Amino acid sequence: MELTKIKGISEKRNEELNKMEIFDTTDLIRHFPRSYLDMRFREPLKYAYHNDMVLTVGKVLTIPVARYFRRGGMVKITCEQEGLMFSVIWFNQPYVASRLKVGSEYLFFGRVRRENDVVSMVNPSFELLESAFRLKGIIPQYQVKGGLTQKLMRDSIRLAVDIEKPKSIIPTDLQIKYQLSNLYSAYKNVHNPSSFEEEKVSADRIAVEEYFSLISAFKFIKGGKEQVRTNKYNCSESELLEFIVKRFPFEFTKGQKTAVNEIYSDLTGASVMNRLMQGDVGSGKTAVAMCASFIAVKSGYQVAFLAPTEVLAKQNYEVVRKIFPDYNTELITGSYTAKEKREIKEALKDGLINIIVGTHALLTEDVEFKKLSLCICDEQQRFGVAQRSALINKGIAPDMLVMSATPIPRTLSLIFYGDLDITTISDKPKERIPIETYIVPKEKYVDMIGFIKREIDNGRQAYFVCPKIEGDEEGTIMSVTELFEELKERLSDYSIGLLHGKMKDKEKNTVMQDFKDRKYSILVSTTVIEVGVDVPNASVMVIYNAERFGLSQLHQLRGRVGRSDIKSYCFLLTSTKIPESLERLNVLKNNSDGFKISEYDYKLRGSGDFMGNRQSGKFMNDLGSLNYDTSAIFLAKKISDEVFERGIALDEIKDVAIRKYQKLKDISLN
Repeated sequence: MELTKIKGISEKRNEELNKMEIFDTTDLIRHFPRSYLDMRFREPLKYAYHNDMVLTVGKVLTIPVARYFRRGGMVKITCEQEGLMFSVIWFNQPYVASRLKVGSEYLFFGRVRRENDVVSMVNPSFELLESAFRLKGIIPQYQVKGGLTQKLMRDSIRLAVDIEKPKSIIPTDLQIKYQLSNLYSAYKNVHNPSSFEEEKVSADRIAVEEYFSLISAFKFIKGGKEQVRTNKYNCSESELLEFIVKRFPFEFTKGQKTAVNEIYSDLTGASVMNRLMQGDVGSGKTAVAMCASFIAVKSGYQVAFLAPTEVLAKQNYEVVRKIFPDYNTELITGSYTAKEKREIKEALKDGLINIIVGTHALLTEDVEFKKLSLCICDEQQRFGVAQRSALINKGIAPDMLVMSATPIPRTLSLIFYGDLDITTISDKPKERIPIETYIVPKEKYVDMIGFIKREIDNGRQAYFVCPKIEGDEEGTIMSVTELFEELKERLSDYSIGLLHGKMKDKEKNTVMQDFKDRKYSILVSTTVIEVGVDVPNASVMVIYNAERFGLSQLHQLRGRVGRSDIKSYCFLLTSTKIPESLERLNVLKNNSDGFKISEYDYKLRGSGDFMGNRQSGKFMNDLGSLNYDTSAIFLAKKISDEVFERGIALDEIKDVAIRKYQKLKDISLN
């Protein structure tokens, strides 16, 4: 139903809601509260501790001062409460300035900051005190913009819920079996709870419904039928063990051994393997992939090893050639000449190549195999469904092993990879020393440079990473070109290389190889080094404007060092004073577990970052700040599995699920 049909929503308000991606009453009822005010408890600021969330009253003493930046801005006021002066700051919410009046008292709800005797609140929600007196019990607080007010959102959403009367698509008998409450009541209660217990139960119920729809939509789109194995492998367990002992000068970790066993079981089973192997940076996934490759080539088949970049493809090829000196291995990339490509394609078609490593050049129509049985996709999140399908279609029901060093939160892996078997390598080789991570403010920059010089003088190498090739107009973002010139002056005694995405592949490969060969002591780069680059001698990673990166990406960049028994360091450079940004960086500083970091990143920023720019958007973030437990996701999957096993009400569910999540066909995760 159109929003303007709801009392209180004018054309102007409708436009403001549209800017928040709220276009109809269905979107409106899914605009869940970001927090709740418990009107029963108000706390004087003098008793509040640093980082406490409080509901308190303050009188505005100063005219709101708004400062605008290229990416947002800041509004600041000074308030008073029983003689205590405190400031209130809103970042990236310039509209609040027009809604605050000097001399008026407001009810503020937000986080308290204390630095010595200075008290402040950051990004609190607020209500005019004289209006707040009418509010009783637990009051929802929504994200609002422009001229939208909390009262308008509360009243509009309450009406919209009664108009929509949400109905469940989960079969009635399963709702009864799993004791699921009425969905309409859940929406009413989450937007207007009588208690926090009621709010939590309602949020879980809505989450079960949403994830049931999402997981079911994935199943309808992907199919999910298991293929019967056609390629038979004749490699024995003893032969595989002998291969591992002879070819790897180290003992596999427990996680690697488990991964090898699971893959061997798949390849000797009745169905085609379709497995995701995820592991943190440096967990040894490539070694496991080599074991899978051995099973295939030992049995007389061909293996295709797909990588997203030429740098990573070349690196993987070097590993393959070292591990398989007695087999014919080859590399193919976009930078090869037409003659080189033609010769490789002919040999591949004739079966003369056992293992081919390549970039997207492997996916062209004229690439043919004689006996392809195993496809390995490295850093699989960089490839789309169509690209992986193009590789699979070059063989007859080949097995697929996809690998990712970008940890996918358990909740997301359950959804996106529900049709895959998942192997997680959670441990790392014993010789790896933990990377020390530091948050570096601008006043410590010179000290950091001095430390790096000592590292280089001891024979080590360093990465300097910037978010962009060119800086911004205000000069707040350091670019690789600017940094390259600065370091050439500041560190003139050292050799420095430059690497970024606008360079030709041949140039990038040359620079990366020169850095690996220690012709450069320092490499200044964008995030093109994020994936797969392996330079064991590099011991320092410096990341400029670290607050502009996602945590998982920062963790990936940090993983470019610490790849040997050398003590390594990661420096996160930032000038931000925003508490939330510093809190994020501290999560990385104090944690080396990529999976825990990814879970935090997922909760903080939603799923868009794990799907790439093309797939990010509201359709996977509809639950917003809904306070549900992850157990709701697992229950949703259990119910979906049961529905598909029994084949009940599939047509009705398909119609709603596909329409609701029609964008899923564009998702590159598979």
